[in-house]
Amino acid sequence: MQQADILASSAGDITITPVHHASLVLGFDGLTVYLDPVGSPDRYSDLPRPDLVLLTHEHGDHLSPETLAALVGPQTRLIGARVAIEKLDGALADKAEIISHGETVDIDGLGITAVPAENISPEKLKYHPPGVGNGYLLRFGGKTIYVSGDTEDTAEMRALTDIAVAFLPMNQPYTMTGQQAADAVRAFRPQVVYPFHYLGGAENEVFATELLGEPGIEVRQRDWYVED
Repeated sequence: MQQADILASSAGDITITPVHHASLVLGFDGLTVYLDPVGSPDRYSDLPRPDLVLLTHEHGDHLSPETLAALVGPQTRLIGARVAIEKLDGALADKAEIISHGETVDIDGLGITAVPAENISPEKLKYHPPGVGNGYLLRFGGKTIYVSGDTEDTAEMRALTDIAVAFLPMNQPYTMTGQQAADAVRAFRPQVVYPFHYLGGAENEVFATELLGEPGIEVRQRDWYVED
């Protein structure tokens, strides 16, 4: 697991911890948020237990009921796209909440908005059909963090504004190429961007090279597969 990065906000530091592939943990003001936790619970043993878990969609590299069962506690909020929530049963299903595109919830001062995460190229629609998966905008202390989910460079992504940090996927053939992701970043201009979800290719390197020297945009490359 990577060491946490720190993002300063008007209300205190936000911690950003890459975990693995598309799993990450955000912390702010005593609140801990897990995004798509999968794999061995040992990956999370040095981190606080989650107050909130967000699920983007149902694919096995984003959703693991076994991992959730080990990590989710009695007070944990569990929120996700319908397609993910419908894969849960038992105690997890009982506490799970569905959030749809355009909906916003507030949890202890953290605002969360679900946004589309989908393929738009005709040959890729079978992987992440429109209207199914979620990305998320998370608002901490005056900063907005965008966790995209599995998606291509949709119009909604390109129209985003005032994004402090973005996480973008770029594995092939399922999401964006590095070039697509770089073009999208030039459109919505996050201050910091992390390429992730790049197993099986070097699209993250293409992405970083494309944005080298781009004013106002910092590309943070982290090893999301350090345990492999």
